[in-house]
Amino acid sequence: MIKKLYKKNKKLFISGFIGLLIILIIVGNIFRDDSEVINVETEKVSRKTIIQKVNASGKIQPESEVKISATSSAIIDSITVVEGEYVKKNQHLISLDRKQLQANVDQVTSAVRSATARVKQDKANKERVERIYEQGLASDQELEVAQATYEISKSQLDQSRASLLVSQDALDKARLVSPQNGIVTKINKEAGEMAMGGMFSLDVLMIIADLSRMEVIVDVNENDVVSISIGDTSEIEIDAYIDTVFYGVVSEIAHMAETSSFGSQEQVTNFKVKIRMLDVPTNIRPGMSATANIITDVRKNALAIPIQSLTVREFGSENKLFGKDNNKWKKDEESDSNPKKKELEELVFIIADKQGGVLRNGEISKVKNLKEKKYKRGSQFVHIRPVEVGISSENHYELLGGLNEDDLIVIGNYKAVSKELKHNMQVNTKDDDKE
Repeated sequence: MIKKLYKKNKKLFISGFIGLLIILIIVGNIFRDDSEVINVETEKVSRKTIIQKVNASGKIQPESEVKISATSSAIIDSITVVEGEYVKKNQHLISLDRKQLQANVDQVTSAVRSATARVKQDKANKERVERIYEQGLASDQELEVAQATYEISKSQLDQSRASLLVSQDALDKARLVSPQNGIVTKINKEAGEMAMGGMFSLDVLMIIADLSRMEVIVDVNENDVVSISIGDTSEIEIDAYIDTVFYGVVSEIAHMAETSSFGSQEQVTNFKVKIRMLDVPTNIRPGMSATANIITDVRKNALAIPIQSLTVREFGSENKLFGKDNNKWKKDEESDSNPKKKELEELVFIIADKQGGVLRNGEISKVKNLKEKKYKRGSQFVHIRPVEVGISSENHYELLGGLNEDDLIVIGNYKAVSKELKHNMQVNTKDDDKE
């Protein structure tokens, strides 16, 4: 009897279990979604100040830098300053050996005296020949020779006097002085070395720079230089001054590009841009590395979206069906049979509480092959929302159209935004109230 009851109850238990399992399967099928549910991060569209910047790197240089050189060749007799020393305008810097320079002056002075005497002699001879010519005692040829000789003598005297001025000027400049206030940043020669003078070979002996006025010379890519204007404000970071930001103003933009080659094929075209520093730090040195963030545009109180929320998809991508094979999207037969040139559009994914069409150009488009399914209460979906953006900062785009303030959009993760998310896909959100 007991065995019969046990068998009977066992059968009932098994039957009940099977019945419960069937019910669970049916319920599961009702609420089952064939697509993968992706976890995403969200943020509300809000108003921010968008600051567009152009980043470039370069070196710090003085605005005013003077190269000291000799006008004539001579031995350096002495140097009265050292590198790093502050000098004032007209302060004595270098003395050249005056012996050879004085000898040149003496030699040319002697030549002037000789030329002067020769002029007097030739003038007297010319006047004598003119007198006897009037008396008919000299020929035309004799008169012409006397006059020509006199003119040549005067020319030689003028040349000697000019040479004397040059030699005297070189002697006077044997004592080199500073043309401005500044710091001695470089000394290229030592006492006893030859200073080479001349118009065509500049021998720089010393460099004087005004370190109170500095500028940053940066290389800006050709794609960015068109957005830069004279007077733009710039943030300057100097490698030697950690965690310190200085400020400057764009003072000059090169009109001629400079092309640099990297390897055999790759070429980079840059333009030199000068940024005058408004606050020059102490102990700054020419040649220091610096990075400039040039502010090219500012939008205050503008609607903004995070940069990572924006992606690019093919126009009409909402009509691609989600398949079961490795979670890839399949094109519908209609689009396959009528291939068109791919048009791309910028868009974000907006959070919605139900499936639907795409709001594009003020109208909601219908989605092909949309199958109505039952989802759990509170399910969330993503909709494609085409947007128009303007300038960008480091973290945000200026939003020109397509969204409203406080709209909830997907900002991450990157893989989801760029590849995985599709129109009407179910998602799990977190940080829903993130501002």
